[in-house]
Amino acid sequence: VHRGVVDSMDISADLEELSRTPIAVICAGAKAILDLPRTFEYLETKGVPVIAHKTDDLPGFYMRATGLPAPMRLDTPAEIAVLASRHWALGLSGGLLIANPPPEHTAMNRADVEHAIGLAMEAARGANISGAALTPFLLDHMTRITEGRSLEANVALILNNAKLGGEIACAFAALSA
Repeated sequence: VHRGVVDSMDISADLEELSRTPIAVICAGAKAILDLPRTFEYLETKGVPVIAHKTDDLPGFYMRATGLPAPMRLDTPAEIAVLASRHWALGLSGGLLIANPPPEHTAMNRADVEHAIGLAMEAARGANISGAALTPFLLDHMTRITEGRSLEANVALILNNAKLGGEIACAFAALSA
């Protein structure tokens, strides 16, 4: 759910698909450039369980903590695999979102992220950028504004998410072995 959704109605189709498709999505929380409270509210409305991995505070992509309380916390890949298995065994067809905080060594401070987002949003308004072009524009500006720190965090969180995803997949496979 993009910032300014009240005026733009810009809500990613990915969220609707996540509510219908039996999949576990591992991410570092919603992208910080989005309206985080509205994004998580939308997921709740659509019946998508949001599970925070090893944290009580939802991560926000570059940030380990957003100040938004996690609706559910699970600490091991095995616990997440069991939840996913039971979710689908109940006939619930939608997906799960596993919010995995970025690694501490690359995570960014919330104030720095919000400052950079503000500058990037101003640049987007000044260039009259909106719609599908907005996210790549903002992410590119974030990289420049943060002198590459946001890109470094992005690469680290992708690797971190892939690692957790592999661990969850192995635990899920072991359930049916």
